[in-house]
Amino acid sequence: MTDKELALKAVEAKSKALADYSNFHVGAALLTEDGKVYSGANIENSSYSLTVCAERTAAFTAIIAGERKFKAIAIASDADEFCPPCGACRQVLLDLCGKDLNVIMIDKNENIKSFKLHELIPFSFGESYLK
Repeated sequence: MTDKELALKAVEAKSKALADYSNFHVGAALLTEDGKVYSGANIENSSYSLTVCAERTAAFTAIIAGERKFKAIAIASDADEFCPPCGACRQVLLDLCGKDLNVIMIDKNENIKSFKLHELIPFSFGESYLK
């Protein structure tokens, strides 16, 4: 699957967001190493701290399905520009998907930008500190 194809799946997932409070819709599509795609969308709550981001929704859905090896995640939002994962999502993705996960962002004009997760969360906290 190309980066563009995965990014368009994130755009599709965005339509499923429940963003009644912020009106900021985000979709994510997480690609496993064996080619399966797990989608997620942000799901808001009136208590903003209980809101779950699209990236975590996709990652948790994949983990529940038994997946453990991931290649890439694509993120689409309502913003005109590229929307990176928030800090909480970066940490969850690091722990569940690994530092070499490809993070693909798509803007409203369908331009693509890609980074490795370790580029977005340098000097990160991880399992090595917990041993």
